[in-house]
Order: sequence, then structure tokens, then C-alpha cells
Amino acid sequence: MWQPLSNFPRAGDWSPAEGRSQSARCEGPESPPARAPAGIQVGGWRGATSGLAGRAGTRSAAGQPRSRASMRGDRALPPPPLLPLLLLLLLSRAAALRPDELFPYGQSWGDQLLQEGDDESSAAVKLASPLRFYEAQFSYLYVGTNGIISTQDFPRETQYVDDDFPTDFPAIAPFLADIDTSQGRGQVLYREDTSRAVLDLAARYVRSGFPRTAAHFTPTHTFLVTWKQVGAYEETTRRAPPSEERNTFQAVLASDESDTYALFLYPANGLQFFGTRPKESYNVQLELPARVGFCRGEVDDLKREGPYFSLTSTEQSVKNLYQQSNLGAPGVWAFHIGSTPRLDNIRPATVGGDLSKGHSAAPPERSFGLPEVLASDYTEDNLDYYDENENEGGVEYTPSEPEEALNGHSSVDVSFQSKAESRPMGGGMSPPNSDLASPLPHLTSSNWPFYPETESATLNPQPKEGRHPWGMDTPDLNVRVESSEQPGTRGPAPSEVEGESLDPSQGTLPPYPENKSINPYTYGGAPPSEADVPPALPEGKVVLLNYPLPAHSIPLGRGRQVLGVEDVITSNTEVFTYNAADKETCERNHGQCSPHAFCTDYTTGFCCHCQSRFYGNGKHCLPEGVPHRVNGKVSGHLRVGHTPVHFTDVDLHAYIVGNDGRAYTAISHIPQPAAQALLPLTPIGGLFGWLFALEKPGWENGFRLTGATFTHDMEVIFYPGEERVRITQTAEGLDPENYLSIKTNIQGQVPYIPANFTAHMAPYKELYHYTDSAVTSTSSRDYSLILGGINQTLSYRIYQNITYQACRHAPRHRAIPKTQQLNVDRVFALYTDGEGVLRFAVTNQLGPVEDVNECATGFHHCGPNSVCTNLPGSYSCDCRSGYEFADDHHTCILIAPPPNPCADGSHSCAPADQARCIYHGGSTFSCTCLPGYTGNGHQCTDVDECSENRCHPSATCYNTPGSFSCRCLPGYHGDGFQCAPDPTSGLKPCERQQRSAHAQHTYPGSRVHIPQCDEQGHFLPLQCHGSTGFCWCVDPNGHEVPGTRTPPGSTPPHCGPAEPTRRPRTVCERWRENLLEHYGGTPRDDQYVPQCDDLGHFTPLQCHGKSDFCWCVDKDGREVQGTRSQPGTTPACIPTVAPPTARPLPRPDVTPPSVGTFLLYAQGQQIGHLPLNGTRLQKDMAKTLLSLHGSIVVGIDYDCRERMVYWTDVAGRAISRASLEPGAEPETIISSGLISPEGLAIDHFRRTMYWTDSGLDKIERARLDGSERKALFHTDLVNPRAIAVDPIRGNLYWTDWNREAPKIETSSLEGENRRILVNKDIGLPNGLTFDPFSKLLCWADAGTKKLECTLPDGTGRRVIQNHLNYPFSIVSFADHFYHTDWRRDGVISVNRDSGQFTDEYLPEQRSHLYGITAVYPYCPTGRK
Repeated sequence: MWQPLSNFPRAGDWSPAEGRSQSARCEGPESPPARAPAGIQVGGWRGATSGLAGRAGTRSAAGQPRSRASMRGDRALPPPPLLPLLLLLLLSRAAALRPDELFPYGQSWGDQLLQEGDDESSAAVKLASPLRFYEAQFSYLYVGTNGIISTQDFPRETQYVDDDFPTDFPAIAPFLADIDTSQGRGQVLYREDTSRAVLDLAARYVRSGFPRTAAHFTPTHTFLVTWKQVGAYEETTRRAPPSEERNTFQAVLASDESDTYALFLYPANGLQFFGTRPKESYNVQLELPARVGFCRGEVDDLKREGPYFSLTSTEQSVKNLYQQSNLGAPGVWAFHIGSTPRLDNIRPATVGGDLSKGHSAAPPERSFGLPEVLASDYTEDNLDYYDENENEGGVEYTPSEPEEALNGHSSVDVSFQSKAESRPMGGGMSPPNSDLASPLPHLTSSNWPFYPETESATLNPQPKEGRHPWGMDTPDLNVRVESSEQPGTRGPAPSEVEGESLDPSQGTLPPYPENKSINPYTYGGAPPSEADVPPALPEGKVVLLNYPLPAHSIPLGRGRQVLGVEDVITSNTEVFTYNAADKETCERNHGQCSPHAFCTDYTTGFCCHCQSRFYGNGKHCLPEGVPHRVNGKVSGHLRVGHTPVHFTDVDLHAYIVGNDGRAYTAISHIPQPAAQALLPLTPIGGLFGWLFALEKPGWENGFRLTGATFTHDMEVIFYPGEERVRITQTAEGLDPENYLSIKTNIQGQVPYIPANFTAHMAPYKELYHYTDSAVTSTSSRDYSLILGGINQTLSYRIYQNITYQACRHAPRHRAIPKTQQLNVDRVFALYTDGEGVLRFAVTNQLGPVEDVNECATGFHHCGPNSVCTNLPGSYSCDCRSGYEFADDHHTCILIAPPPNPCADGSHSCAPADQARCIYHGGSTFSCTCLPGYTGNGHQCTDVDECSENRCHPSATCYNTPGSFSCRCLPGYHGDGFQCAPDPTSGLKPCERQQRSAHAQHTYPGSRVHIPQCDEQGHFLPLQCHGSTGFCWCVDPNGHEVPGTRTPPGSTPPHCGPAEPTRRPRTVCERWRENLLEHYGGTPRDDQYVPQCDDLGHFTPLQCHGKSDFCWCVDKDGREVQGTRSQPGTTPACIPTVAPPTARPLPRPDVTPPSVGTFLLYAQGQQIGHLPLNGTRLQKDMAKTLLSLHGSIVVGIDYDCRERMVYWTDVAGRAISRASLEPGAEPETIISSGLISPEGLAIDHFRRTMYWTDSGLDKIERARLDGSERKALFHTDLVNPRAIAVDPIRGNLYWTDWNREAPKIETSSLEGENRRILVNKDIGLPNGLTFDPFSKLLCWADAGTKKLECTLPDGTGRRVIQNHLNYPFSIVSFADHFYHTDWRRDGVISVNRDSGQFTDEYLPEQRSHLYGITAVYPYCPTGRK
């Protein structure tokens, strides 16, 4: 019930001295109020708010709490350090780039079109003005199919497409992958552009990303390349249809006389594939992620690597290109790539300013380097806020060797790594158009508040005034920069990276001394006391703890830097770390608590808590059960209808009765027509209702969370006019009288409301969503404008965001319900022109969500022809089928049917006697030609059916428009389609047709064929047309034999007896067809294809591709020993002739290895031998053990008992073996029932082998001679690859790199007790090995880039190395692991105990390496 408003203070009653007694008087007994139309005693309300308005004149600026600027000598302090991070958070919520927001492109814009194909490049494009790339200047550019631009022509794609950065030529790569535009699979368009529109747009992007160094950048030229709907290279097979996935992206190079910037743009849904499969190993089904970045190429005659910059390294980082940005516009990336002053390496943009404005003033800047959240796994399911129960995480960058940080080669790869469970960090990253709660819903980049630029931080450790903001947590930031050594070059100094230097007086960062701690204090933060100084650290360590992150970039110096950052707004409450030796304590900070609060120390810091009979957040506490007051100022820049209205610092006063949740607000002296137009905006006063709402038991109002410092941000959209207004209310604490001080700013447009109209609102309910340090609410409200008999209902939608600082040091801070419901029982708005006072009154109660079905109870405003849908705390109206909303967004009106072009004759089809118009709905139609006509429906021509031989051979055809007719020849009877000889004529069919043709031949222009008959009157088998020269074969009835017609001048067909039924394909033909399919249809010169004769038998002489290596084979295709020749000699393969005795040598297939331990690795068509000296690679003694032309060897293992090497061949679909004894021959032991055999494991105890087949999704076993074959598993497998066996304990292990659910499984060797061993935190487990000595099962993961191990039961899991490149296979020996790597195309060794890379072997012939195994001089026994 409303209390009597006569108790509301009047102007004469409101004084600081009487504030408490007046408050007590307001708590008097209730009496029934007089009823007004809105349920409020209007007279009493006027008197009360008159007091509020009147007091506005007596409470001067001196009575208001002074702003921070005035308290500091009117010098504006920099914003608290949470603001730049908040800006980053908000910018990440901006809508994704739409395809129509790319730079304009198309041939109408002057674009040139790159020739379609798989590996095309443009001719040299001469630039009107040279551009700079790194330190050099270039006048020509080349554009390539494969998502790349260069300053020189490209090499063959096999030399760079499948390799990692750096390339050996200059490269600008927005999406480097194996792209194919053949057969209409997309376009590549490019041009140089100097139009003002394109230059201005490029300038705005660059200035936004580089607000300090490029604030006045004005490009004179741009070069644009657009890859539109391009596809990935695919090898076509009959089993798999071509993919429909297409990518669209764009690169823009903008330059002036001294600088060049690159923009990469990725629209929403523009990236549908994220990598491509390498051609040379296409059937292994591995995808290499696309590379994005820049390379300078080889820089001198010594072919030393130049600097390079890599943006992506994993598939997930490619996926996130369109969701993230380094200048605040998702999908847009900016880089400084060239400059007249030497540019040692690429400089990425920092989070930029407002793209909608062309100002050059620098917006708030926070140098994060590159927003490396690309490496986080942002998907549709996990882009959300994280609550206090989320896992702990942080941003980690791991440095390379110290000297590598100086050479300018950087591969910036940042990932959010979880310490318990891998989850993305963030609080606020949502996909475009997400319905998730947002810190600032539905605001674009142009809506962000503009904060003054912060001062540069210094390294001066002298004390400064003030402290950093209270109670904020800090995430750990670890920086990783991968580099490779290059003499004579250096990386960018910290001051060169976009951002500001640590020392504003010098502009450069002084070098870090060894064994020193450096503590920069920014934003006026106080230095720590002596007790706060961190302990001495090992050499090269720098620790910055518990202080705000400075506005400069993270130094890329020697060693490792760990920074603790204050004031990061995020909903992940466990992402922060602290240093207990340097924490803030109550002893030094108790003054930050309210006088009515107590202070408590926790492990990571202190928190304030209100005392009994007070409530608040501990920093600010108010007494319970007494009224509260609010004083403030309101300013605004409004457009009311079309009238601009401005007002500054008008008075706002509010009075709140906390016992029953009533809140009264009065704003004085707002000029007309703004005051009348603001009547519907009750949320201005509704804020105080939420702050001090009456609480249901167990629920808390807003003041208990926010205290007296917070920001309330609202955006209101009015309907039907869609006017928008932005309202920001900033609470600035409690003044000495415990009055809440608040500033309100109103900007935008509101609908005009004529004078004398009153606004009425029905009671409503609102849902508030709570995350850590942020509260959001989105709702719709109806209001009525009434004057006499006029009653008009309108509506608006409101988006609210309340942010505040919460203390999270307490181990169990209050568990705030995720959603609370605010019930507003009474709403009142009134403006009196005579007093010039705008008044709002609300009664509020806060509690759990108690949904009312407005649709069932009738408390909704859905109109006729609409459907009401109940929602939690609200409802929605939807028009029925066939209706749509009118402009008022409430009334449903009938959708007028679109015109029917087919009915009204406005179509463009051919005349009705030639074509038919087909209506498809809307304004769409299609045209089709009628039978007897051909064309596209818009143009139709008559079909000459007579040329198609529709009539009987013994009939004459007559063509007519759209039709034809047939008439039997003389001597025949019938309907023309079927003609039979007249039995009375006595002529043979050929003779009758011949006579009829002679009769027609007499007509001028006739081209009738005259049949040729033999002496008996029968048709000759060969018929030739006397006029045209065509020849063909006929059957005894004179009908043409299909497929025998030959053109004039060619050899006539052989017209003999019909050929017998087609014979089945032979072994030679089937083998040939399978290999051609694996080779993609066209084999390379070095790939073997069986040669078959006309009958499908193997030709006696077989040669390898186009080489001179030849040999003889028997009838089964097996090589005849001793016949393999050297180049220049061809063996005689006639069975009666002996092969030559000179030149041909024994088949050099197996080169015996030396004695000792060595590695065997598979490299496509050969098996390599790499000896070990202890655990070191003897690279100078590496050689080819076995050459297998035409094969693709994938899996490999060794039988230590019989010294036999076994391998799988995906090209030959076989499993083979060869002895390591001199003169041994390869032997195929399984050649049927395989599609893509990959992993292979040998059990030398049981004389059994096990293999995986990713084509059949099977795991099988057999004896080592191929007998007793058995399928162990053929279900629940998607992409089985690696397999390992533990002969001692009798266990089998295998990996399945199913992208949806990768896993490692185990079973007994008999296929029993199958179970999943590992399925958490793995991505692409390619390699697997079991070490019989350490009893560890270990795997190499190309998705997570980790080498991990576990015990056979899945326990004791640990990471050995977490920075692999792209491992394929792995084997263990002694205390080392050896794995093949597809990025390096080599063998890499890793120490098992330290996890360090110890050695690397790169074969001279660059191609992918597959399986690897270790060969011992004895059989290992291991331990059971």
C-alpha cells in the first residue's frame, strides 16, 4: 500500500540538519491515500516533489560531492584501468562483419579476374605508386589463387602451400591454403583503387587500429584482392560428391608515401573450410590449417630467412578469424607492414576506436599486442559468460630462446589455457546476434563511451597519490614469441609496438637489468610498501604483481615476464591469481571500508562487509529500515521529434522508503518539449526502485551489490518510430549526509508528446540477470497517452546494463541468483508545466522469478489476428500466418498478395504458343518452352523433329512449327511411326526404301539418304550418305547401330557381326583403375601405373612412369627376377628370348642396414634408415632402405625376431613386408579387403599384426603371414589412425581422431574389454607409442600440439611437450621420443624427462614423413 504522500518532504523541510528527523517522520503510520487515476494521491505527490524541486535551488554545487577532477585541482584523472579492458570486452561484442560490408568489389568496380584453376597467378600488376613492405619498396604485385599476394612471381605450389611459415619469397597471406577455383568454384578479383570512398574507408580502419601512430594516416593508393566463394582443392572420386564449402575473404593494402597498412576482412559465414589436405598425401585424410600472416622472404644471397609474422597455427585459430578482431570490428584485422623508417617486423593493431567517426583524436588505447584470443575455442556452445564456478584459466604466451626475441621473427600464438578444464576465458564473448546476456546489449561500436586517454606509465618507483581501484582481481598474462635466429636483425623494441612507451619523457623502454624487479605504477596507483616488494627472482624473470596493467605493450625482452593485472572485468571468477606475499591487507586499507563496516583479510586480499542493521557492499553501508535520499544533476542533448533540446545540470532528487519499496523522483527545469517527451521514461527513476527495492526473504536488492559507485547504462528504442535514446546514470558515492550522489546524461531522440497529454503505465515485471560485477535486463513496456477521449498505446524496448566493482577475495562470496524478478506494482509519471517538474513514482519488490501466464489470464496487449506466447516474466505477440505487424508493432494486418507476373502479363517469357510462364510465389516466376520448342523460355525456337528420325524409316517426315507429322512411303501402310510393307508389292524392305528415297531425291534441295542394297535386295551392313559423307553400320532391318557413325573424311566403321558381351575387368585393369583413382586421375611422371593389353592382361614389359626403369612380368604381373634394367637399356620380355646379360643389375630394393639401434621412417614411396648413436641422430649416415615406387607408405613396424619390416600402403591398398637381410625381396601379405590401411603394430611374442583402416573404419588382426585374419572392431570408429601393442601385458591401444569426439581406446589383444582410455583435452591424436621399459602409453596430438603420456590404466597423465608443430607418428627409445612432423617434414627428438627438443633430421628430399619405428639389435622384454 502507498503511504500518504503528505509525508514526502517539502522544500522547507529538506535540510542537512533535519535529514534524520525528517526520515524518522516519514516512517509514521500508514493511512489510506485518496485515489487518483493512477492510484496515487496526486496532490500529495505534487507537494512532495515540489519540495524536491524547491530544494534544488538551495542545494548548490557546493552542497554536491565534488568530482574527482575538482578534488585534484581540476585535473582530470585517467580512468580506472578496468575501462580499457571493458572497452576490449565491449568491442568483442560488436556485430560480425556482413558480406555486404566488405570493400566494394566486382568487375563493375574495375576488378581484374584471375584465371580459374588450382595454382594460378596473375601477371605482374604495375602499381601507380610503390608500396613499402617491411623495409623495402616494391612497384609490382602478384596475386595467387591460394589466398596469397607477393611482390614476386610464385614458385610451384608444392614448394609453399603445405609448408609452415616462413616462405622463401615475400608473402602477404590472408588465407594461405590449397584453393581451387576450377569449374566455377569461385573467383579471385583484384585491382588498384584510388577512389575517395575506398581510400576513406581504409583510412578509418587504419586510424581506428593505430590511433596514435596513424591518427592522420591518409592513403593515396589501395590495392584490393577479393577471394569470392572459393573452394578447397579436392580429388574427385566416385564415392564422395564434391564439397559445397566455400570461403570469401578480402585483403586491402593501403599506402601513402611512407607507410603501408594491410587489412584482412573475413565476413560472417565467409570461412566454411579452415584448411586443406596436401596433394601428395591426400588419401591420409589430414587437413593442414590455413596460414595467415606475412613473410619478408629470403633477404640476401646467402638465402637467410627474413622476418615473418604468423597469426594462425591451429584450425580453431582459423575458425575464430571472423569472430575476433584487433581493431574492434569482428572479422577485420589491421597490420602495419611497411614504413620509411626501418620496420623490423609486422606491427598488429591494438583495439581501436569508433569506426563510425572520422576523428583523429586517439581513443582510449590498451596495447594488448595482438588479440590472441584466436587460439581459444570459441564455439556456439561456449561463447557465454562464466560464473564463479568456472574453471581457472589464463592467457599464456611462452617465450622462445632468449636470443631469438631479437631477430624480428615472431609467430604470435596466444591460447587461453585452463588449469583444470579447457574453457575459453572471457565473460562477454558472444557470437553475432546472440541472445545471451550482454554487458551492453545491442550496442554497436559507435555507442561506446569515450574515455580520456590515460597517461603513460613510468618505471619511477617513487610514491604517488591515490590507490588503484579497490577489490579487483588480476589474471596472469604470459607472453610467448617464437623466433628463429638471424644475425644482423633485431625485433621491435617495446616502444616500437603500437602503444606508448613506459617512460613518457624518453619515449623508449630502458633495458631490464638482470635479477631486478620492476614495478610500474599507472593510473595514479600507489606503490607498495617495503613489505610488498617481491622476493628476488632467478635471472631473466620480471614480475609485475597486483598493479594495473600499464598502457604500454608487453615488453618482448629476454627471459620470461609474468604480469598480474588488476581490474579486468570478466565473469570468470576463478581466472585471477594473486601473490600472497604482496596482497593488500585490512591493516593498510581499512580506510576503504564504510564506517559501518568491518574488514576481513583473505588469502588473496581483503573485503569489507557491512555491520549488523546496515546493508550495502561494505564500501558503502546505509542503515536498514530508514528512508534514503538521492541528489544529482541531469544533462541532456535530445531531439524531440525534429526539435533539438539541450539542458545542463538540472536538479534531480529522489526519496526512497525502503520499508515498502517506494521510490519518488523529481527532476526540475527540463525545458519543453523535452520534459513532456520524457514522461514514458520511468526507468530514470526506476533505477532507485531496483536499488532499494523491498526484498523478499533470501533475496537482495541492488544496493547490497553495487554500493554507491556504479554505472547504469540504458538504451531505449521507441516504436513505431524506432527513435533511440541512451541514458547513463553514474553513481559517485555517498556525500557526508549519506545521500547517494548521481549524475544522469540523456542523449538521443524521443517521440514528441503534445502538451496536456498524460502518460499511463500498467504494473509490470522485469527480469534482471546477474553475472560477476554486471547486471543486465532487457524488456518491453507499453504506455498509453491519454487526453480526453483520445487513448493511444505505444511501446518501447529497453536494454539495461549495470556495472560495479565486486570484492572477490572472500572464498565464498555471496551466491547471487542468476536471475531475479523485479515486480513493479505501481508506476506513475507526471509533468506540471507551471512548476516545471517531471515526477516519477514506483513501488518495487525483488524476489524469485514468478512467471504469470499473461496469455492465459488476458493481461496482454496482443491484437486481433495475433498469437500470444508466454515467456518467463513476459510474453510476446506474433502475427498469424498471412498477417504482418503494422508500423505500431502491435496491430496485425493482412499481407497483401504480391502481383503474379504470369497472370498480369508482366513476365518476360516467349509468346504463349511457344512458352509457358510458371509462377513461384512472391514476384518470382520462370519460363519454359513448350514441347516442340527449345530455348531458355524467354527465347524459344522450333525443334526440327525430322532431323531426330522420329518417323519410321519407311515413312516421310514433315516438320511444322512446334510439331511434325509422319507419312508412310508408297508400298507401305501404317501411321508413319510404324510402317509395314504392302504384301502386294513383292519388294524387299531395302528395295522399297531405295525406291521411295529416289522419288524424294527428285525434289530440289532434298538430302534424303538412299539406302544401298545388295544383289538380294538386303541392306548392306555399311551405309554412307551420298551428300554429307557420314557413314554408319546398320542391322538386317536397316536400323542404324548406335555408336558407329563416323564423320566425313574419316575411316568408315568396320561393320561386321555384333561384338560379344563386355568381358569382366581383369586384375591388371582393376589395379590400374584403383591406382589412378588414388593419384587423382592423372599420375605424376614418377608414379607407377600397370600397363595392360587389349584383353586386360599384363603387358610383358612394365616401366615406372615415364622413366627408363623397366622390368619383365609374368602373367600375374609379378616381376621376373633379374630383368630390371638401368636407364638406357630395355629388357627383352619375349618368353622365348632370354633377357640380356649385360647392364641390368639385381633389384636394389633393400639396402642392408648397419648393426645397432636405428629408426625406420616412411616417406611416401620409400622407407628411410636413420641410425642412432645412443639417443643422438646420426644424420650424416641416413640413407634410403627401401624404394617402393607407386606406393604411399603410412604405417610401419618391425618384427625383432625375424628382422622383418612391415608397412601399410594406402596407394596399393596392401600390407607388405621385407626382410632386412641382403638380397631380400618385398612381399605383399594382404592385398584384399582394404581401402585405407594406416596404423600398424607387430606383436613379436604372438607372431600377430594389428592394423587400422580409416576407409572401412575397422581394426583388424592377422598372423604375420596374413593368415587367420579377423576384424576386432568395426563399430564406434570414425577415423582410426595410430595403433600400439603391449605384448607383455596383452593390451591393444588405438587412436580415433574423430573431430567431434576424438579418443584413445584400449582392449585386450583378443578384442575383449574394450573401453575409452582418454577423451578429454585431445584434438588430433595422430601418433601413439607404448614404451615397454617405462610402461607409459604416449601420444602426439596435432590438434593440441602436445606430447602426453599416461599409465596403461589412464592414470598419471602428464604433458611432456606442449609446442609440437604437426606430428604424425611417434616412437619411444630409451629416454627419448622421436616423431615425424608434417610442418618440418623431418624427424624430431624430444627428451622424455625434460620435454626439451634435442635434435632434428630433415631429409634432403622434402615431402611428408608418415610412420616411424625403432629397430633394436634385440627383442625388448620390458617389465610386467
